[in-house]
Amino acid sequence: MRREDSGLDFNQATFQYLRHAGFSLARGMTVATMLQGHLGAILRLCLVSLASFFLLASVAPASAQGHPPLAIGAAAPDFNLPGVDGKNHKLADYSKAKVLVIVMQSDHAPESQLYEARIRKIFRDYRDKGVAVVAISPDNPDAVPLSEMAYTDLGDSLDDMKASAEYRHIDWPYLYDGDQQVVATALGASAIPEIFIFDQARKLQYRGRIDDNRDESQVKSRDARNVIEALLAGQPVPVGSTEARGVAIAWASNSVETKQELARIEAEPVSVALASKEELGKLRTNTTGKYLLINFWATWCGPCVGEFPDLQQTFRMYRQRDFAFVTVSENDPDEKKGVLEFLQKEHATGPNLLFIDSDVYAMQAAFDPATPGAVPFTLLLAPNGDVLYQQTGDLDIQKVRRAILANLPDTEQYPGEQAYWANKASQ
Repeated sequence: MRREDSGLDFNQATFQYLRHAGFSLARGMTVATMLQGHLGAILRLCLVSLASFFLLASVAPASAQGHPPLAIGAAAPDFNLPGVDGKNHKLADYSKAKVLVIVMQSDHAPESQLYEARIRKIFRDYRDKGVAVVAISPDNPDAVPLSEMAYTDLGDSLDDMKASAEYRHIDWPYLYDGDQQVVATALGASAIPEIFIFDQARKLQYRGRIDDNRDESQVKSRDARNVIEALLAGQPVPVGSTEARGVAIAWASNSVETKQELARIEAEPVSVALASKEELGKLRTNTTGKYLLINFWATWCGPCVGEFPDLQQTFRMYRQRDFAFVTVSENDPDEKKGVLEFLQKEHATGPNLLFIDSDVYAMQAAFDPATPGAVPFTLLLAPNGDVLYQQTGDLDIQKVRRAILANLPDTEQYPGEQAYWANKASQ
């Protein structure tokens, strides 16, 4: 379930609404029974509610957290935010620009990734025409649930943004608003990406979507570009606002839900099973039907222990997709208790295996004769068993995640993600 979806069913939502409206409702009543008893009053309430809705809708779109959206014609909010370039950026820094474009962008949001090339093109096409483009990440890193990290290699902290900007070649200003979220609140921003365009007097002339389709090949209305062209030509903007669609902003107030999600994951059972040579051979062929990450490790291996939390985080990020993760301990079989205690401490809730035989080299060869003798050893297998990535020794977790993302097939919800990451890997 996405954050913008409601967690209430129809009965629950209806009862909550009517109770707030002052109706006296008994427990156990169905919606049908309740309607029969209060039909006239409910109809009057609906008419009033509809009138209020259309009045508000004609003024401005609602913000997800109740922050009023900045009205068309209102002044741009002042800001002083740190950027990925190590400098603080202020509104006054862009005073010479004829047009100021502020766009909500983040590391983890898949829509943000799919619009990244279009943001880059706006920046490069108009920077010599007096247009300043400033991207702001409004997400609070502690409020992004693991369920929304399935399409990213990094989180949304300022340090993550710096690493992301370097890898993704983001050369326009990219600022961090995740701690206080003051600019996102002042703008009444609701989604990522959402764009705000100000004229030379720094009055808001447009807010909403960049264009009308996340699939660039299907775009019919380039709303943001149309507004920029109109302002540069001294013409009225064609449309003042549109609905911004994308991932809901991770407001700091949602961090409690994120902690609850993690608690549910960490409450899952942890186990370790002894693996025979035959089972290791089967593991190598990859019968999961998914992209399979395998990590060979041991409790006596310092680098193994050091990288283990990052691997577990990676599993939690991608496990809702076509991805599986298996750990294989090279400890002696009689050390099973200590291995299990370590796995429990790390909340390693995926499949965990332990060599059934103390002949480590024979067990490694049973998996694959080409398996190196040293640990840690990590490899990514395609569903057909092909090796897509492997690393012996200290692991670069970002390279692992990017290899996973570059190979995971697109989901129906976010077509184009696999190509995005595959293209990044080839640059």
